[in-house]
Amino acid sequence: MKRNDKLSADDSFVNSIIGEGTHFRGHLELSGLLRIDGDFSGSIRTSGKVIIGKNGRADCTIDAGTVVVGGAVRGNVYAEERVIVLASAMLLGNIYAPNLVIEEGVVFDGHCEVNGRPPVRSAMPGVGRGLLGGGRGTVAFDHGERGDRSDRGERASAGAFEAAERAATARVPQ
Repeated sequence: MKRNDKLSADDSFVNSIIGEGTHFRGHLELSGLLRIDGDFSGSIRTSGKVIIGKNGRADCTIDAGTVVVGGAVRGNVYAEERVIVLASAMLLGNIYAPNLVIEEGVVFDGHCEVNGRPPVRSAMPGVGRGLLGGGRGTVAFDHGERGDRSDRGERASAGAFEAAERAATARVPQ
């Protein structure tokens, strides 16, 4: 599904929100925009946009049209259009998207597959190696490459997640 760059009705308001101080575990399937400012674990599927706010934490698989990460994410991210990782973000997991933007200062440990086409998942949701190779995509780094790449294709350990989170918290002014 290819959407144009104009703001659609689904993107003009927050359809669902997990607010700061909220802890939610489960599977969310929705249309429209989801914003996470609290803690979420499980899986997310939407044709719309997922925004992880600066204070948001998600330990999950995300499957969305567009994903914007400003907080902490541990898990695989699949996007039909693009993934945007903001300077305040920490992402420990794999990214599969046709376009990727990473700002300077991001903590990233994972594998990227950016080839200009939406990802094709294997039969099992959340399985990492489901993207077909080939093609060309767009990867944009803001003021230099600060994200680390890893071809291991495995999820980051909980210890690495906590260490990276402490490092990110120490360098991000509150």
